[in-house]
Amino acid sequence: MARWTDRGLAFTDLILEVFRLNGLLLAAGDQLAAPSGLTSARWQVLGVADHGPVTVAQVARTMGLKRQSVQQTADALARDGFVVFVDDPDDARARRIALTTAGRRALRAVEARHAVWVEGLAARVDLTALQATVAALRDAVHLLQSPPRARGRPRKD
Repeated sequence: MARWTDRGLAFTDLILEVFRLNGLLLAAGDQLAAPSGLTSARWQVLGVADHGPVTVAQVARTMGLKRQSVQQTADALARDGFVVFVDDPDDARARRIALTTAGRRALRAVEARHAVWVEGLAARVDLTALQATVAALRDAVHLLQSPPRARGRPRKD
């Protein structure tokens, strides 16, 4: 049986809670997005593309997703008229995702529902604790994105 330090146990607890939270957020996102004909995945892609035309690879990197799954989602969004593919001025072989009027309208409707939902939740959470949690999650992201050598050896406490 593996031996765990208190830090290792705490980090494992963090991982498990993030997995649970992710599932709950995806389900809630699907409910928020459904009236606009979207899913959480489609909402995420539209949200990234809202800042200007982007490649599938850029969306995947931004959201921490696999390029292939983003491509499938973008293709479905295009079929349903929420996005179009436009030429990429930086790469003649690539295409970028751009929102259509219908895509922008759907995104704004989801954002409005999201604002009401999130404000209701946020009112029930201590701001300082929330900010500390965000900082801890960002630290975890940074650790996981670091090259293995940069991670160093575990601290002994």
